[in-house]
Amino acid sequence: MRPPVPVPTLSRRAKLVIGVIVVLLALVSVIGSLTNVYVDYLWFAETGFTEVFWTELRTRALLFIVAGVATGGLVALAVHLAYRFRPVFRPMSLEQQNLERYRQSLEPRRTLVLIALGVVLGLFAGVTAQSSWETWLTFRNSTDFGTLDPQFGLDISFFVFDYPFYRLLLGFGFAIVILALIGSALTHYVFGGLRLQTPGQKLTPAARVQFSVLLGLFVLLKAIAYWFDRYGTVYSDRGGVYTGASYTDVNALLPAKTILAAVAVICAVAFFANILFRNVLIPAAALVLLLVSSVVIGVAYPAIVQQFVVRPSADSREAAYIERAIASTREAYGLSDVEYVDYGSDSTTSAVPSVADLAADAGTISNARLLDPNVLSATFTQRQQIRNVYGFPEKLDIDRYTIDGVTQDYVVAVRELNTAALSGNQTNWINRRTVYTHGNGFVAAPANQVVSGAEGGEPNFTSQGLPTTGNLDIDQPRIYYGELMGADDYSVVGAASQDAAPQEFDRPASGDDGEVNNTYDGEGGVSIGSFFRRLTYAIYYRERNFLLSGAVNDNSKVMYVRDPRDRVEKAAPYLQVDGDPYPAVVDGRILWIVDAYTTSDAYPYSARNSLGEVTTDSLTGTGTAALPNDQVNYVRNSVKATVDAYDGTVTLYAFDEAEADPMLRTYEKAFPGTITPADQISPELRSHFRYPEDLFKLQRDVLTQYHVDSPRNFYNGTDFWEVPSDPTVSGGDAQPPYYVLSQRTGEANSTFQLTSALNAFNRENLSAFISISSDPETYGQIQVLQLPGSTQFRGPTQVFQSFNTNTEVRQQLTLFDSANSQAVFGNLLTLPIGTDGLLYVEPLYVQGTGDTSFPLLRKVLVNYGDRVGYADTFAEALDQVFGEGAGAAAADSDSPAPAPAPPSDGGAPPATPAPSDPGTGGSDNPARDQAVADINAALQALAAAQASGDFSGIGSAQEALANAITAYQAAGGATPSPAAGSTAPESSAPATPTG
Repeated sequence: MRPPVPVPTLSRRAKLVIGVIVVLLALVSVIGSLTNVYVDYLWFAETGFTEVFWTELRTRALLFIVAGVATGGLVALAVHLAYRFRPVFRPMSLEQQNLERYRQSLEPRRTLVLIALGVVLGLFAGVTAQSSWETWLTFRNSTDFGTLDPQFGLDISFFVFDYPFYRLLLGFGFAIVILALIGSALTHYVFGGLRLQTPGQKLTPAARVQFSVLLGLFVLLKAIAYWFDRYGTVYSDRGGVYTGASYTDVNALLPAKTILAAVAVICAVAFFANILFRNVLIPAAALVLLLVSSVVIGVAYPAIVQQFVVRPSADSREAAYIERAIASTREAYGLSDVEYVDYGSDSTTSAVPSVADLAADAGTISNARLLDPNVLSATFTQRQQIRNVYGFPEKLDIDRYTIDGVTQDYVVAVRELNTAALSGNQTNWINRRTVYTHGNGFVAAPANQVVSGAEGGEPNFTSQGLPTTGNLDIDQPRIYYGELMGADDYSVVGAASQDAAPQEFDRPASGDDGEVNNTYDGEGGVSIGSFFRRLTYAIYYRERNFLLSGAVNDNSKVMYVRDPRDRVEKAAPYLQVDGDPYPAVVDGRILWIVDAYTTSDAYPYSARNSLGEVTTDSLTGTGTAALPNDQVNYVRNSVKATVDAYDGTVTLYAFDEAEADPMLRTYEKAFPGTITPADQISPELRSHFRYPEDLFKLQRDVLTQYHVDSPRNFYNGTDFWEVPSDPTVSGGDAQPPYYVLSQRTGEANSTFQLTSALNAFNRENLSAFISISSDPETYGQIQVLQLPGSTQFRGPTQVFQSFNTNTEVRQQLTLFDSANSQAVFGNLLTLPIGTDGLLYVEPLYVQGTGDTSFPLLRKVLVNYGDRVGYADTFAEALDQVFGEGAGAAAADSDSPAPAPAPPSDGGAPPATPAPSDPGTGGSDNPARDQAVADINAALQALAAAQASGDFSGIGSAQEALANAITAYQAAGGATPSPAAGSTAPESSAPATPTG
């Protein structure tokens, strides 16, 4: 027999060096990990969310320990038993001789090897298990949905909360049994219990018993898995066009899974019986039976049913199951109460509404947005930056404010600290971390106005400058937390004493000093007054100045995690955060409002979507964060979060508790005290809530298919829609939704809405228009205008092409796109007009090519049907499309509307009746004549108020206009609007611009 190979040994010095290195590496790793955990704890303590920290930490630790001990311990036990019952005598063979050297090498180290095996496997299992901490918490704190699954009669909570946890347990069960089986087989083979090449008996009795038990456990777990596979059919995609149990799943696969579960139980019993009967034929036959059954019953039979029963008449066979999928998907995405309105006319002739008709839509026309927040960041920067240390996000925001009784939408932004713009001496540690600590000020401009005159085309800033002045009352304008704050942008604030001179740059000022400094006195930040805290942050940031700099004192605080979105994600790791936070002035303070969602990928019968893919549009990544590519099939905007821009306070408000989202209630039980009740939301804060864009994009994508009621039409896909691409950019990305303040169909007052056009599937013509209200009284109400399929309403791309191919527009674009300037198209808005018309409005900016250039509004493009307007102002463009006086209600109008002409005395009546003008005589309806006069007077008053910026006057004029329109209709007048779509050719050119 070959002598064993000696194991090389190390010298004492080598062992000592290796030991010291290992200890140092372990010490550095442990100190780094503990520092990270402690810094996290301090942040949670500062924000008041220690419940989240401890609950997550305890849950992760529990799962790590349980999974690690179970996996490592049971596998080590199986290996130990295999060694314990090894044969004392082994038959002589070449195989055994070759294994002997391994046995002699392992024998003196078997305890160490066994411990190492258990620890390594336990660590891997623990790390894997702890990442499923949310699965355990939701299972333990599950809340009923109150809705039963149509197939099994179980509450939806079983599928959302329980089923994933049971699958997690099964997965670990299979892993433990398989690892134990492999470990036992290797041990038996090395120590002679399993003899593959040795003549005679291949298995010792002990090995046979252990293999029988482990294989029996494996097959028993397989039986449980087969049983749970039945519930997994609610996520089946066998139906092809929908998600959920299909005809084949219900009628073929469910019975097959039940049979296979029973067969697997029988096989497990056969393996266990082999312990006593010592006959390998019994478990072998059972295993063959299971394999054959799984192929024939579990695969072949459902395939035959699908091929020969379902496919020949799939639309009828699948109808009942498609209905389930439609209902469940709508419910899961919050689309069960959508208001569908038949909009537009089947007429192929293009009629143009009269001036009086347009007066009924004064709330839409007067608020038409001319400022594109996605274009104007450079304009805000050049006009309102003031110092290089400040900056604005790449994408600005839209919000509305009610001033003097008039609600107006504004383009808003905060003047943030922009550390990326610091240069020279500004970048040293003292300046970067203790001097330039915050931004200052809130900037707002009405979205429907621009400045005329020498500075024409610029926003009309109504809140601006340093210190901030304007029509918004701001008590605390300093911005310590904002979107421009990166992960490494920490600041150290606080003076050594009350008498110490302020060190933080606050704002520039005139005079000898040239600046006003400030000392932070808010509640934000983590105190680092003690030496231990300073040492902690010195290690965490690898920055010795925490210990050496005189700028760090006993009163100092360190601010970190300063992006509002990051703060909400950290405070509520179980929520998915919207990609676009926005600032709002509430009760004199600047708050960041962040929308947060509860999501799941386990809602039965609901279609799954990739969150990141569906919410990506042409603006993603330019000032908005991209969402992760997680699969979801349930979503609720159950939390509205706020982050105070001054002290960083994070507040999570339960939103719309009437709906009582079961997922939010589950998380409230898991993290008690972290969610503030909805009744604590102040009316002013609620007035600034917007319907979130990412949720809207997800819902509109679902609606492109799931607006269809008929299962047959759904299966055939004959009435699907699609999100149009953004025509203003290259690349074919989806057009983003737009916030607008306008009148909805059937409503007299303007409301703040999030809107989007929807095209016909694989076509460029428009099929639908969707809007969701953000007003507190009607928040979340979804209205879909469905256009007739027989008429080709132009979609955004077709309208944009009509602008570009227009003779005059094309000529001026050539002039704008030169060596010194370029044309920049703004957002292409779609605005419903009247009862069946669609008005497209797009601002056109011109921007120089210099480094300090910024876009200015130069033209406004308007499309209605086959008519194009192109002028210096929106009012003039409306006049070109609809006739003189049509633009009187526009915010940039400087002339009152003329009285509309009366109907002709002879001949055919006009297609669109217009009210009589009392000044022309011949009227037999004095009440209607008076109403017309009142309409004209109200329009004149509205134009005058808009020109002077009189918000109170605007509100009074709008109210008078609404009353006059009501009186006109009551007196027998009519305000129908013609169909927007037409197959008539486009006008060759618009009227000559007047400005």
